[in-house]
Amino acid sequence: MQTTKRKAKWLNYSWSDKLFLIVVYTVIILITLVCLYPLYYTVIASVSDAGDVYTGKVNFLPSQFTVEAYTLVFQNKSIWRGYANTIFYTVVGTCFNLFLTIPTAYALSKKRMLGRNFLMTMFLITMYFGGGMIPTYILFKNLHLVNTPWIMIISGGLSVYNVIVTRTYFQNNIPETLFEAARIDGASEFRIFFQLVLPLSAPILAVITLYYAVGHWSSYFTAMIYITKSELHPLQMVLRRILILNETAYQDAMQSGNAEMIEDALRRSQMAVTMKYALVFIASFPMLVLYPFIQKYFVKGIMVGSLKG
Repeated sequence: MQTTKRKAKWLNYSWSDKLFLIVVYTVIILITLVCLYPLYYTVIASVSDAGDVYTGKVNFLPSQFTVEAYTLVFQNKSIWRGYANTIFYTVVGTCFNLFLTIPTAYALSKKRMLGRNFLMTMFLITMYFGGGMIPTYILFKNLHLVNTPWIMIISGGLSVYNVIVTRTYFQNNIPETLFEAARIDGASEFRIFFQLVLPLSAPILAVITLYYAVGHWSSYFTAMIYITKSELHPLQMVLRRILILNETAYQDAMQSGNAEMIEDALRRSQMAVTMKYALVFIASFPMLVLYPFIQKYFVKGIMVGSLKG
């Protein structure tokens, strides 16, 4: 029935409309393929022969299907430790971010709050000016956060951009009359926040949670600066160390001139590339699984700053 209606609707279009739709859908399909190809290539490269991937022979189909890269990944204890660290940093860090962001945005959304504009200005200044890397390092060192897991959580505690987005949602999507009715019924500010605001803020909570979670999951720069203990490194730093060690081993083997050492180092270098793709897929998999469950909230929450008719 629906197919018949679509055909009838298509026949009613003019030639210019049909041409326009064909061009639009073609462009959309091409853009989609361009966006999906890197993920697809990551998957096929992770299950292809290391030598073929290293020499660029893998383009559209797996070559000499093998799961050796995944086997080596699962056998490497440092990778599992890095994976566990990343999960810990992501879960605890995201909870800490939400703990700071949501109450801050709620308070700043209240027009009757004293000093609201001044505080908002102070927040905005931090978006454009920072203290610098060396003073920040000295600060964290004096706070005894260097070489501790808490540096990965506390250092990125609050995103001003996320505060602004969340504040905008509170102002535009929750009527002030609801707050007034709750106060008339005797509800305290804490009760209003937990029993009224939070249940009505599922879309923006999903968006902000995803933003923070992806940021923590992909974070490596903070660890590279503030953490020297390998047992505290996140997954991204473990991968970086594996790649650097294999490249260094290959260079040392080339300088030694030993044929067996060169062959072994070359194989390790090739496997490091394939393991990289396997790790990228493994590291991305949780986010790919999580996104469909919050998509309906994400689509609504991402339009928070749009104009309302």
